[in-house]
Amino acid sequence: MKTKEKKFKQIDTKDKVQLVAEWLDEKQASDVSAVDVQGICPIAEVVMVAGAKGVRHAQALADFVLEQLSKENIEYLGMEGYKTGDWILLDLNDIIVHIFQEDNRGFYNVEGLWSEGTRMDLNLKPQD
Repeated sequence: MKTKEKKFKQIDTKDKVQLVAEWLDEKQASDVSAVDVQGICPIAEVVMVAGAKGVRHAQALADFVLEQLSKENIEYLGMEGYKTGDWILLDLNDIIVHIFQEDNRGFYNVEGLWSEGTRMDLNLKPQD
């Protein structure tokens, strides 16, 4: 009997967080952060937040992350908010990525909602 191969690459959540952070950073997302919410969030292990300079920048960030996931053969479940670009949510199964217009980010305060979680060190290179 032939066993069915897994369609997507299995990747540790911490490694995936680092990859996504680097992709966002590469496309000049501002203030990329990640919060470990295991045990306090029923739908994800990590919540990530990134800022965008405008609607087109937010859409470009989302496009780039999904494109890279596809290239790396890493599974993602879906995306919301792309059309308006004010707040784009990417569901990467174990990670939820929020891409905000910089002025909306403080208003929604996603990091504050998950303040019980542990902020993760992303080891990103300082931007010029």
